[in-house]
Amino acid sequence: MIDEKDLRKKLAYDETFSCVQCGYCLPACPTYISFGKETHSPRGRINLVKMAAEGKISIHDMANPIDLCLGCRACETVCPTNVKYGKILTSAVNVLADYRDKDRSRKTNAIRSLIFHHTLPNKRVLKLMGQGLYILQKTKIINGIRKSNVLSVLPSAIKRMESITPVVKLPLKRKSMLSTKKNSPLLRIGYFPGCVMDTFFANINDLAIKLLEAGGCEVITIKEQGCCGALQHHAGDSNQAVTLAKKNIVAYENYELDFIVNSIGGCGAALVEYPLYFDEKDPWFERATNFSEKNKDISVLLSKLELPFKKSIHKSVSYQPSCHLTNVQHIVDEPLRLLKQIPGITYTAMEQKDMCCGSAGIYNIVHHEESMLVLDNKMKNVKKIVPDVIVTTNPGCHLQMLLGVQREGLQDKIKVVHLVEFIAEACEIN
Repeated sequence: MIDEKDLRKKLAYDETFSCVQCGYCLPACPTYISFGKETHSPRGRINLVKMAAEGKISIHDMANPIDLCLGCRACETVCPTNVKYGKILTSAVNVLADYRDKDRSRKTNAIRSLIFHHTLPNKRVLKLMGQGLYILQKTKIINGIRKSNVLSVLPSAIKRMESITPVVKLPLKRKSMLSTKKNSPLLRIGYFPGCVMDTFFANINDLAIKLLEAGGCEVITIKEQGCCGALQHHAGDSNQAVTLAKKNIVAYENYELDFIVNSIGGCGAALVEYPLYFDEKDPWFERATNFSEKNKDISVLLSKLELPFKKSIHKSVSYQPSCHLTNVQHIVDEPLRLLKQIPGITYTAMEQKDMCCGSAGIYNIVHHEESMLVLDNKMKNVKKIVPDVIVTTNPGCHLQMLLGVQREGLQDKIKVVHLVEFIAEACEIN
């Protein structure tokens, strides 16, 4: 149970004073637009956190608005006073997690522990999951399961997400140490494959590595690396998030690399924000900062390399940015620059393309109906242009857009691809 006397210290109370309640955040906030409530806007949530810290409302009173925040942080991008909304939100999530510890059932705690402590950080478990799904798809057993009533016992959110599960490919064998070459590579890259990404989208990771190599880089994967901790961090399991951060920092300190690269907008945001996990006087802060500065989204590297574009792709294309790529990593131009290099495409910008699609980690599972309201708003803009291809830069966004396309009955007209897949196709890399 949290000590109420320490509540102001635990909540980012001082940061709430930067918010002048101007309302610039309102048209940028997907939950405010979708739900139409002031308490579900950034300024509304900030005010709730402030009042909770001052004892004017209970911790419970701020719970629902905080829970239903997507954490897209679009409000930070448009804020004229540079409010640190991410810090305020994280402090509220952590306080709520402490507050709820006493009320959680053993079943809930067991599920949280299974997911955050024993599945996501466990490469063996994830590998088995990937292999199992690969076998089910390859043998078409999954089709029989879908036709039976076995899946009827699952919550509707899980059933919907299962219906758009991508075709799984097992990862290729990757280099785990720097090789000796006569000609020095342009850059030495440590590739961060992620956990969910390398289970369901391993092929994208393999293509990303091939593209970097085609651009003259030497690429390795570090066997000691693990889960980035983003989902744990967003769920208020800060201790586990810090543990995972330290593991990754140590893993990469043993190698001389120019950059650490990933193809996952959400994971990348977590990796670059590792310094925020530590006090500036903590020795880990400097180590986290050094690690953070080397982390780059793959679009940043590929946009600077000379890629072997060979194939013209005559399709209309639109781009759905990852919120954490745009609003946390502040990477906006590079993905578009890469897209426009592809011969033959016709690029059409989606209205409000920077608005969150509603995926937000596991938000579309734990708050499924609310997530669908956000997605429906996104799909209104998709239907205005109906592109042949929607390009994404994050696995969560990818699955959410697949679901949106399916819900609108457009699966025969619109293909959803990751930026890496699209670039690789244009370079005839497979």
